[in-house]
Amino acid sequence: MPRPVLLTVDDDPQVLRAVERDLRAHYRQDYRVLRAASGPEALETLQELATRGVPVALILSDHRMPEMDGVAFLTASLALHPSARRVLLTAYADTDAAIGAINQAGVDRYLLKPWDPPEERLYPVLDELLAEWHSHYRPAFEGVRVLGSRWSPRAYELREFLARNHVPYLWLDVEGSDPDVARLQATPEAGQGLPLVELPDGTRLSAPTPAELTEHVGLHTRAEQDFYDLLIVGGGPAGLAAAVYGASEGLRTLLVEREAPGGQAGLSSRIENYLGFSTGISGSRLAQEAVTQAKRFGVEIVTQAVTALRAAGSYRVLDLADGSSVSGHAVILATGVQWRALDVPGLAALQGAGVYYGAGTTEALACKDETVYIVGGANSAGQAAMNFSRYAREVVLLVRGGSLAASMSQYLIEQIEQTPNIRVELNTSVVGVQGQERLEAIEVHCSATGQTQTLDANSLFLFIGAVPGTEWLAGTLERDPQGFVLSGPDLMRGGKRPRGWPLDRDPGLLETSLPGVFAVGDVRRGSVKRVASGVGEGSVAISFVHQYLARV
Repeated sequence: MPRPVLLTVDDDPQVLRAVERDLRAHYRQDYRVLRAASGPEALETLQELATRGVPVALILSDHRMPEMDGVAFLTASLALHPSARRVLLTAYADTDAAIGAINQAGVDRYLLKPWDPPEERLYPVLDELLAEWHSHYRPAFEGVRVLGSRWSPRAYELREFLARNHVPYLWLDVEGSDPDVARLQATPEAGQGLPLVELPDGTRLSAPTPAELTEHVGLHTRAEQDFYDLLIVGGGPAGLAAAVYGASEGLRTLLVEREAPGGQAGLSSRIENYLGFSTGISGSRLAQEAVTQAKRFGVEIVTQAVTALRAAGSYRVLDLADGSSVSGHAVILATGVQWRALDVPGLAALQGAGVYYGAGTTEALACKDETVYIVGGANSAGQAAMNFSRYAREVVLLVRGGSLAASMSQYLIEQIEQTPNIRVELNTSVVGVQGQERLEAIEVHCSATGQTQTLDANSLFLFIGAVPGTEWLAGTLERDPQGFVLSGPDLMRGGKRPRGWPLDRDPGLLETSLPGVFAVGDVRRGSVKRVASGVGEGSVAISFVHQYLARV
């Protein structure tokens, strides 16, 4: 495969040579560096590269150019190499235009001239962008292959499992023309049932479950030890933050995650209001970086479902789905929430076959040139709408309320208003679905007009609120009627400690009704449903764990 290209564009010959020099000095081992003296010339180069199938990793363009300014050029380049990272090089006086380009033209970052020294002001920015590009880039493939139907719920489940666990895989639709499709369809394992998973060593698995696939792709399902200082249940932002801070402060830490690190935030196509990331960061990338950071500090991560929590004297025990158990001094619950099911007849049968809960990260490319329907009016729905708008012909946001302002951040509302292929339908609910093997149509009702209409639909994505999924804690911890875990002051009724509380002190701020067990993030009653607050609670909880351990 040819080396990925870094393309720099500037009409000033001296600046162009300087940028090319700095790029070659740092990146020539892994990338081919090309240059162009104008926007039109650069577009010709990009067209030729696209025709030859040469990947473009990054485009660095000056803003003030006579024939075509940098924003116009970078916007036009989207059609030729949509996955390339785009950087606008600008003077201080043009920063407003640069910020506008980030919001409207798909620009990933802007840099001010001069950028000396490049070791401090150029390379760190480009390194981050190139790392993000590589996380999505698929060169000649040597990893897991999945053969199946787009409309198979099991195939969708496997693709989501692999994607969320950052396991590189190649999706092969049985109706596609890829040579591997015919090859795999001719194998005996394919005759036993689809989807078929082929591993890098040639092993083929017929219709495996995610649990059956786990160890085959290098994920751990069993803890290496029987006892830890700290057990964390849930690998979303709150759980990962607790793991990083706990392990970095010397606690032997085990994190148990049922599906994949990142939680619901890990499914977000773009988080734009998280401090420190001026152009936003994908939930997948945030989760991947957090996992790497946790492992660097020695956190052990196990992919398992926890079935029960119990006390054994001063120890806390987690029972796991495979029948094993693990013990520790303290536990942090960071299990987050699950999407609320939409109560529509026949919808459950189509889940994974056109009906999806959450962002459906693996489905975006499959929805190219289609109409996508998204149900919900909060940030998660808005972020998904923006992501799908890059691929779909039209994205229709179905909102039950009369306004987006009540539940969606203003920056997202403005982006949606500025995106021509996103349409918002207010006062609208899905009341019916049609289809046997896959979704074929939806029935929507408008409360403002009283009318119900049937719309052809292949893809319906649901973001309609969340539930904590804490049934497994019933009888162990006190919860509110919705299932959210009570902690700290919420446990005190009339100034009295919770029933059965064994200690001569009040529960700590994040402590549950079982001493030494703490709740953080979305699973906790009264939490703020934001990534930043989850990370904050996860990190703060470690100080309470230390206080608890000092007393036992």
